Amino acid sequence: MRYQTQGVCASFIDYEVDEKGVLRNVHFHGGCPGNGRAVAALVEGMPVDEAVKRLRGIQCRGGTSCADQFARALSGVK
Repeated sequence: MRYQTQGVCASFIDYEVDEKGVLRNVHFHGGCPGNGRAVAALVEGMPVDEAVKRLRGIQCRGGTSCADQFARALSGVK
């Protein structure tokens, strides 16, 4: 899946959700490479609901962050 971000440096996020609702192959495009890789590594193998719970509302600037944008992308995915 691909999510077009808004208000952050990363331009989009690619990710997969397996049949058990677990995150796989998360990749942030653009933005701070270290931050994107860190978030991706931390959520790899995590259930979608848990990732949303942990990442939603984290702010960097403009009332959002790359982590928050990912949580927003996942909100509709179960």
